[in-house]
Amino acid sequence: MIYDIRDFGAVGDGKTKNTAAIQMAIDTCFERGGGRVLVANGIYMFGSIVMRSDVELHIAAGATLLGSPDIADYPERNDLKHVKTELLPRWKNACYIYAEESENISITGMGTIDCNGGNFVKVREPKKDWKYERIGSDTPPRVVFFAGCRNVKIEDITMINQPAGWSYWISDCDYVTFDKIKIEADVEFPNNDGIHINSSRCVTVSNCSITCGDDCIVVRANNVSLAENKVCERVNVTNCNLTSYASGIRIGWMNDGIIKNCVFSNIVMTDTSVGIAIVLPHMRYDPALSYTSDIGREATLVKNIAFSNIVMETFGPPVKLEIAENRETKVEAVRNIYFSGIHARSAAGLSITGRAENKISNVRFSDSTFEIIDYSFFGDRFYHGGQSKAKSHGTYPQIKHAERVVFNNVEFN
Repeated sequence: MIYDIRDFGAVGDGKTKNTAAIQMAIDTCFERGGGRVLVANGIYMFGSIVMRSDVELHIAAGATLLGSPDIADYPERNDLKHVKTELLPRWKNACYIYAEESENISITGMGTIDCNGGNFVKVREPKKDWKYERIGSDTPPRVVFFAGCRNVKIEDITMINQPAGWSYWISDCDYVTFDKIKIEADVEFPNNDGIHINSSRCVTVSNCSITCGDDCIVVRANNVSLAENKVCERVNVTNCNLTSYASGIRIGWMNDGIIKNCVFSNIVMTDTSVGIAIVLPHMRYDPALSYTSDIGREATLVKNIAFSNIVMETFGPPVKLEIAENRETKVEAVRNIYFSGIHARSAAGLSITGRAENKISNVRFSDSTFEIIDYSFFGDRFYHGGQSKAKSHGTYPQIKHAERVVFNNVEFN
């Protein structure tokens, strides 16, 4: 069955708020056994909506879901079952599209989700890192947020004008597919990650094009907001184009859990600060700083991760593997990391830095080339997202507190 949102009172004039009409169409579709909710022929302004099981939200070619410029249209929910809001990153659950403990849900179509994000940022003065900053704390931290869902498909959709928040965040989900989607965020907006995969399993990202200010693809296992610890595994990313003023691919963060058995292949990265980052940092806890809300509760294990056939141009290191020295960063191991067919041009060197009691182990490079280029290639910018010129240069490569690091048929220029 097809449920056209216009039949529920939606008006595609780009001005009328259609949140209630869209939600009514989704709820009716769900109550009648599922089907397609159609968005067609117009620009439909909306606030926060909730997806339901067995519902496909289809945004047809030429149609747009336009985010409301009013922060009040993205309220904090007080009835969440799957996550604890007070333990979420930025301590907030506000988002444009939400689903929890649902199955067989889709967002499809050749249409557009325009997040209207320019209403939530301002030019930062004096300039530091990204050009823009949030207008206070009232910024929707996520666009699409799915928690505890199963059988999820995001296909063909273009998402633009994200606010200073993550485009897609899936947490503790199973069997998720992103295919042929486009993310076109302003690279000068901070913290607008592309696809953020957290504590989820059997996730495929294919044929996607992602441009954003923060990390394009993130794989983590931060379980602090969940009732129990979950593994993040069997993530497959292939045939994608990535542009970011932070990392193209980032794996892990402070005190994540287990991340394993993931493959990244056939990827082009351009104009990134760091190409591939497996970085377990130390973040000083300060309740006044929003980033300290994004710290896990476990010792991190990252293992069995493979990267192949990747071409990249990066402002900072093309590959950065790092464990913070501070013991508050709990680590079990970073091991069995494989690189083949990596061809990188960068203004900084490859870097592998473990710590004495947690050596990064069994890292193998084969059939790859690494070339140093001058930072002027990137427009001679002092800041490039979160990466400054002063942090970008060093000997090539740098290896410390690592064992069984092997280079086979690898050329450094």
